[in-house]
Amino acid sequence: MKKRGIVAVILLPFVTFGIYGWYWFVKTKGELNDKGANILTAWVWLIPFGSIYWLWKYYEGAEKVTNGKVNGILNFVLSVFVTGLISMAICQDAYNNMGMQQLTEDQPSTTPPAPAPASQTVSNPPAPDQNTQ
Repeated sequence: MKKRGIVAVILLPFVTFGIYGWYWFVKTKGELNDKGANILTAWVWLIPFGSIYWLWKYYEGAEKVTNGKVNGILNFVLSVFVTGLISMAICQDAYNNMGMQQLTEDQPSTTPPAPAPASQTVSNPPAPDQNTQ
């Protein structure tokens, strides 16, 4: 998942009058779906009470993809009854940590490969005959 600054996730919705919050949800929804979540299209927001159901599915998918590091119920309650900014920051922190964990797993090992046993070493081919020209 793309690494984003947590401070930016909290402050940009104020600067953009809330538009960045929607943008963040849609972008991270796509990334979560790529990782195995099953989150509905953001067009569900246009249906009355659809946004509440969509948030439930979003946080459910976030909990699934992060293997429980994001508490779906807690973040849903925070988002609906307190503010979405806190739950966005919690989720983004988990996504950033998840991305860093994947980077360390994907990096090749720095230890050199073990040498082959002496019985399996390849002998040098015979030198070409110098008498033939």
